[in-house]
Amino acid sequence: GKKEYDLLVIGGGSGGLACAKEAAQFGRKVAVLDYVEPSPQGTKWGLGGTCVNVGCIPKKLMHQAALLGSALKDAQHYGWNIAQPVHHTWSVMAHAVQNYVKSLNWGHRVQLQDKKVKYFNMKGSFSDTHTICGLTKAGKETIVTAEKIVIATGGRPKYPMHIAGALEYGITSDDLFWLKESPGRTLTPFGFNVSLECAGFLTGIGLDTTVMMRSIPLRGFDQQMASLVTEHMESYGTKFLKRCFPIKVEKLESNRLQVTWKNTDLGTEETDSFDTVMWAVGRAPDTESLNLETVGVKTNSETGKIIVDASEATSVPHIYAVGDITEGRPELTPTAIAAGKLLAQRLFGQSSELMDYDNVPTTVFTPLEYGCVGLSEEAAVQCYGSDNIEVW
Repeated sequence: GKKEYDLLVIGGGSGGLACAKEAAQFGRKVAVLDYVEPSPQGTKWGLGGTCVNVGCIPKKLMHQAALLGSALKDAQHYGWNIAQPVHHTWSVMAHAVQNYVKSLNWGHRVQLQDKKVKYFNMKGSFSDTHTICGLTKAGKETIVTAEKIVIATGGRPKYPMHIAGALEYGITSDDLFWLKESPGRTLTPFGFNVSLECAGFLTGIGLDTTVMMRSIPLRGFDQQMASLVTEHMESYGTKFLKRCFPIKVEKLESNRLQVTWKNTDLGTEETDSFDTVMWAVGRAPDTESLNLETVGVKTNSETGKIIVDASEATSVPHIYAVGDITEGRPELTPTAIAAGKLLAQRLFGQSSELMDYDNVPTTVFTPLEYGCVGLSEEAAVQCYGSDNIEVW
């Protein structure tokens, strides 16, 4: 029989919304399902996905707050008369950032309405290859059928479950941007880009911040550049515990968190207490509730990501996937937006243009901002051998 919608998109983040809006331009009947499962700490947010709510946008705004702080320090040397010491109020910044994000949530809802895209605030799972069962927060079920389905549910931060107390007492980037009160003295273990970015702006607004790194910073990025980033951060006051990894987190009577870690250089165990421990250990694809096995959508058993071909098609005809949920793609907002639009154009607009995933530029918003495109020096050596590359 005829399906209710021409296209159903599961996931209202950057990739999913771009795909849905583009498909609607072709006069197709389109629906979007989006649902935010609260974080383990109970944080939740509106339509727009990771980037808008708990990613690039609030991060960039807090990074800007820290840059302004640095500029204020420099300003006196340029003759500006600024009363010292300057003081930063977390709650004022957080309130402004959170209100701005809420305005974007609202904007996305209005855009969907304007383009006649039906928005369901529901958690979706497959009943069969054309049918999605949506569940509201109150537990009400709705059945939605569609000719074509796009999965764009992205990922959520992982917790290091092997560390005692990690889940009970730690937060992730899902929570940091929605804190009403200052996180205070903060530890962020594992030197990935998210931990360095957050540590950078926390230091910049005057908080005592420590990064714990087991091995190298910014894995996968050019290491000469990564060293410049961390050296700059150290000179600005971020503390680094190098070649250390956390073992357990305990809550003290004072409500502070006592962290025990192993120092691999000295072979010793050390402890210190913090107000906040923020984990940034990578992200896991958000597929658990989708029921992919039932309909035969193949995933990579190691990463949990959906396997797609060059046209974003999954192992099931008429089911597609874009963005962070897909295997072997960069986890970047602009990439997901471009891929979503191009997919809609191929499905409904006589286009055959594929997304080009080669040489996608990326940026790390640490205090010393770092942008790169193409191979890192290490990757170039691995690909072509050190005799065949020139480094300038």
